[in-house]
Amino acid sequence: MYEIFLSSFEPDFVGPCKDNTARDPTDKSDHEVFLSCFSGTSFNGGLYRIINENDLDLWNNRVLFAFPQFEKRILCFAYDWLGSVFATDSGRLVNGNHGVLMFEPGTGKALNIPSDIQSFHDEGLIEFGEAALGISFFKGWLASGGMPPRFDQCIGYKKPLFLGGEDDIENLEVSDLDVYWHLMGQLIRKTRGLTEGTNI
Repeated sequence: MYEIFLSSFEPDFVGPCKDNTARDPTDKSDHEVFLSCFSGTSFNGGLYRIINENDLDLWNNRVLFAFPQFEKRILCFAYDWLGSVFATDSGRLVNGNHGVLMFEPGTGKALNIPSDIQSFHDEGLIEFGEAALGISFFKGWLASGGMPPRFDQCIGYKKPLFLGGEDDIENLEVSDLDVYWHLMGQLIRKTRGLTEGTNI
């Protein structure tokens, strides 16, 4: 299980559990199995991080503050270097399992991903990792002298894209994840439904 994912994503610390292939998938949800194997692990220099099981409620609440329409539907499982969060969505099925959603604080958007949690890791991130994680953008940030984010940080937009910010390295800065999501959440809520150009 997740062997294809692990062939392309190398843990930075907190390696995956050794017995994930021996787990009985019938006694746990796909979400529970995934977190039991990778909880708290960072991959590829901070590019992609798995939520610590103990912080699951914290992450769900962070996302739901900005996107309350997904109340009672989502379970977060990971986040990327830009602070975008990935969650399973009980309101949408893919392959008979809960589909994956991507919540982008920088754009204020929630995006449907046509995968369940396993196919997202063993297929989606392998084939479409550039689109999902902005790999080249991450490499550009590092090449410019930017530091990889710590587990409690992201590289956030100084001015979010939904307020006219530029999608370039000059508009990025190291941010505390909790502070960034709280600020972006407030802005997303205030701007929801407004026409472009409205003063905030």
